[in-house]
Amino acid sequence: MAGFFEGRHLLIASMHQKEQVLQPLLEANLKVNVAVAAGLNTDLLGTFSGEVARIADPLTTARKKCELALDLTGGDLVLASEGSFGAHPSAFFLPANEEWLLLIDRKHQLEIHARHLSTATNFSGKAFSSLEELEAFASKVGFPSHGLILRRSKDELEGILKGITDPDLLRTAAIQLLETQGAGFVETDMRAMYNPSRMQVIQETAKLLLQKLNSFCPSCQLPGFTVTSAEPGLPCSLCGTPSSAALAHLLVCHHCQHQEKVEFPHGKKTEDPQYCQVCNP
Repeated sequence: MAGFFEGRHLLIASMHQKEQVLQPLLEANLKVNVAVAAGLNTDLLGTFSGEVARIADPLTTARKKCELALDLTGGDLVLASEGSFGAHPSAFFLPANEEWLLLIDRKHQLEIHARHLSTATNFSGKAFSSLEELEAFASKVGFPSHGLILRRSKDELEGILKGITDPDLLRTAAIQLLETQGAGFVETDMRAMYNPSRMQVIQETAKLLLQKLNSFCPSCQLPGFTVTSAEPGLPCSLCGTPSSAALAHLLVCHHCQHQEKVEFPHGKKTEDPQYCQVCNP
């Protein structure tokens, strides 16, 4: 099934320069011709800085981006991404970046997505009442390679200054805030073109998506035949107790729903005793 997408035109539904990391991967691995959907305003579906609230979940929002791009251009193959930021779901003290990538192929009625959760993010914000506080925060989050946002207070939506990568501009704007109200709020700009850390996570997510796009269903021969769940229970090599390690993977086709169970997916039939709850509680 090599060359399934070869020669087709693939749109990227983005206005934040995500093609910088997506285009090389997509063109090299899928042999497609990549272009950005011109005239698409994805900010209508939500902004990180809060002026427009995102009302849908990330996958639904990515789907809407795809649909807008296809309707705008008349194309039939599109890719969109959507990111979220906040506390890690299990390590609450760490910030996390969750990225979704969705590919829609109207020609073959395909919809295939990938999700990646990473702690490799500088997502943060802080109130400041002096230049020293501001500069310490900026240094911590990787400024000026990573952009910043200034506003009067954490929830203020008026007069927001975004995409700051110039130290002189940051200092001038901060002085103005300090002189007029004695304080301000600074936060990381999480738009992809102002955040190399996020751009890296998007690239990692794209690699996961490519794995799915290059995995073909043995029943319908369409891409997207991938692992959807893992069955724990790989036995301990010492005592035989079922462990939390995967005993089998369930692969499901996103298109025809064909399923296959693959036992011992990692090529081993027992687990090391150090991961056994009986041998090493």
